[in-house]
Amino acid sequence: MPELPEVEALRDFLADHLVGREIVRVLPVAISVLKTYDPAPTALEGRTVTAVARHGKFLDIDAGGLHLVTHLARAGWLQWKDRLPDGPPKPGKGPLALRVALETGEGFDLTEAGTTKKLAVYVVHDPEEVPGVARLGPDPLADTFDERTFAALLDGERRQIKGALRDQKLIAGVGNAYSDEILHAARMSPFKLAATLTPDDVHTLYEALRTTLTEAVERSRGVAAGRLKAEKKSGLRVHGRTGEPCPVCGDTIREVSFSDSSLQYCPTCQTGGKPLADRRMSRLLK
Repeated sequence: MPELPEVEALRDFLADHLVGREIVRVLPVAISVLKTYDPAPTALEGRTVTAVARHGKFLDIDAGGLHLVTHLARAGWLQWKDRLPDGPPKPGKGPLALRVALETGEGFDLTEAGTTKKLAVYVVHDPEEVPGVARLGPDPLADTFDERTFAALLDGERRQIKGALRDQKLIAGVGNAYSDEILHAARMSPFKLAATLTPDDVHTLYEALRTTLTEAVERSRGVAAGRLKAEKKSGLRVHGRTGEPCPVCGDTIREVSFSDSSLQYCPTCQTGGKPLADRRMSRLLK
């Protein structure tokens, strides 16, 4: 799933390629991606893009006060085309969900792989009309997101810190991958209860949060949309690297599997050398 750094890079890319250009066609191919119907997507046609913003993991294309907001979910992506194909796209079982064409002949496709369809597109007058945007917590890279703000958010949280970091209502933009990276950088167990964090723990976690996300954004800055997925994967130190050596200590990176996701961690760096309980993976890692 694209998270804050990748969505920020897409925002930066689209700002360079869309602002000042006129939208001439918006073609929904998979109607299921549309979560709003009034205004219709065609209301964007003839409007000039004035800004591109990010709200957590949501992209927001502002066309003169009318906003095309999208959440790419787990398997969605934005594919930029220097020259869109001639003729309208054909509805079918392919990944194409929505196409946006510019007056220049350029444009982009929103696509979604797999069978679980969660890609969402909204056309609204105000991004706050999108329920997911309205519920977002503060952005962790905002200038106002200081350590005191972070400590206040965690105060009284009685769940595991991994879950707290991923909660979009608490902190906007961090998902499964970067929560693993942040906790590895902080040398903290993903199962540690947020309520047990000491002031020193909060300081360490705050620094890891800001540094990890800032470095990921910088790595992604200027990268073309089509290469962002590969860039993300290459920069991850523990997430998705089960069985590989930890880049810090050399211990084997381990995994805890859930029904629809998994987390990765280093026992030496994060859990005092003790593997976390995982009935699905323990047989493979003995």
